[in-house]
Amino acid sequence: MTAFENLKKLLEEKGTLSPEEVETAEKEHGAMTDEEKLWLEAEKHKKDHAERQTITMDEYLAASAVLDSAEEGSEEYKKALETVEKFESGM
Repeated sequence: MTAFENLKKLLEEKGTLSPEEVETAEKEHGAMTDEEKLWLEAEKHKKDHAERQTITMDEYLAASAVLDSAEEGSEEYKKALETVEKFESGM
């Protein structure tokens, strides 16, 4: 099995690849071509984008209201803060 095949399989299983996993695979199975590296990066990006949750304006406004009313540090507050931060970061 080549490094590319190994990493392709790992990407399908885990949904992501770490730089260490890529390095290890290339050490064990040989270097990949530029085309193989580009393909893996493109697939990794597609999977990452597909997993992102889009936050709507209504969800953002509701979460903002929770931040105003919930006790800071509570689970409800933490979840609302995560929603607000995702929305504001453009995710």
